[in-house]
Amino acid sequence: MSAVASSALRWMPLLAGLLFGALFMIGGLPVLVLGLVAVLVLVSVLAKPLRGLLAFCVVAPFIPWTTVTLGIRMTVSEALLALTWAGVAWQWLMGRLPQLQRGPTERAMGWLILWSLVPLVVGQLTVHGVEGNGPVNWVRWLLNLSTLFLVPLLTPRPEQRRQMMDCLIVGFAAMLALSLFYFLRTPDARVMIPVLASLKYAHPEAIQDIFSANYTRMASPWVHPNSTGGALLLGVPLAFFYGITQTGWRRALGMAVTLAGAAGIVFSGSRGALLCMAALVVWLAWRRAPGAGRTLLIGGVLAAVMLIAYPPAQERLFSLFQGSKDASTSVRFDEYRNFHRAVERYPLGLGFKVDPPPPGTDLFGISNLWLNYMYKLGAPAMLLFIAVTVAWWREVRQLGDLARMNTDNALRVGSVGAMLAALLTGFIDHYFSFTQVLLALFWLTMAISLQQSRPLPPPPAPPRPTP
Repeated sequence: MSAVASSALRWMPLLAGLLFGALFMIGGLPVLVLGLVAVLVLVSVLAKPLRGLLAFCVVAPFIPWTTVTLGIRMTVSEALLALTWAGVAWQWLMGRLPQLQRGPTERAMGWLILWSLVPLVVGQLTVHGVEGNGPVNWVRWLLNLSTLFLVPLLTPRPEQRRQMMDCLIVGFAAMLALSLFYFLRTPDARVMIPVLASLKYAHPEAIQDIFSANYTRMASPWVHPNSTGGALLLGVPLAFFYGITQTGWRRALGMAVTLAGAAGIVFSGSRGALLCMAALVVWLAWRRAPGAGRTLLIGGVLAAVMLIAYPPAQERLFSLFQGSKDASTSVRFDEYRNFHRAVERYPLGLGFKVDPPPPGTDLFGISNLWLNYMYKLGAPAMLLFIAVTVAWWREVRQLGDLARMNTDNALRVGSVGAMLAALLTGFIDHYFSFTQVLLALFWLTMAISLQQSRPLPPPPAPPRPTP
């Protein structure tokens, strides 16, 4: 134990007494009880940071944008990541955790983080007339990226990854249960508005606008139907390939999330997610992955049945063939035609003060993952993001014979497949670039694929016998 940690432990009883006394004087017994619960959670995560990551894996898919105010307003998911990093820092002081993983992908990410300081500063100086806290948004962005580093640090052993996957599948199951319950009871997205208000979602007026404009599409805690489709695009492959190698309740839950998630993609009306999921299943069938052919056949039949039974889904699918006559497709064409104007005005990126397009201008956004990096952080950031994904692919591409699926390679195939599908959506949408919490799940999935592709670390050496 370091001298700093030893000194902190000596002062902890006095600090705890002062804190609880102040809470009792300020708010009485209820505030004191809440303070005790908060301290217990804090101590629990400080003692074992993995608990914070596991809590994140449940909360992030289920209620991603429930907010809490801790000096600044942030999502509970981001607060859990911050708390987890506090636990990691404490364990480093105690000498109980190894250093961060420094593989090719992590090093490339380090360069992207370093470059982000440039558009952060430039955006603060060049973007005027809008409200926004660039440094706070930058820190929140870093928290979302940090899952790439937390997974290898806190789950080096298979049993720890199994705990993480259990929590992740439970989170997706809870989200789907809530969404499908309200959708099947009343297929009107607006019934979800009071539910999300009770969960302390920010910007209620934006939620009202989104659900009113798309009221025939399935509502979910991810608010926008395309965000729902993006989240399920990650969750469904993970649940399927994790479930097929498990037994008992884990297998049943994995298969339930797979089926419900596929239905959720159809009911959400996310055309990009539906097409990319279909492309993933075709690729898996071509690689002769077990069950992929049957899944393609059964999924096609079920999708056809759901399309016949649910006319709004038919309209969304058939709009793919309308070209520029479709409203959302027309907007995307306008975005590409006007993108050069945004680059000319913000050559080093818009920064973190505001999201594209900046209010008060005649600029458009951009529905493209890579170009959105250029829009927000400049061309170097887009190239660095490409470098991250290339480094990742070089580490995970040797998938071997997919016809022989077992516990050693199933989750690897599922996580790599989920990442490929997510990157494929980048050609038609941008939500995996800077959408808070969804971004964290994106990098979490990448970290899982890297962990499953790398050799296991050697077991810890046994303690030396005392003389």
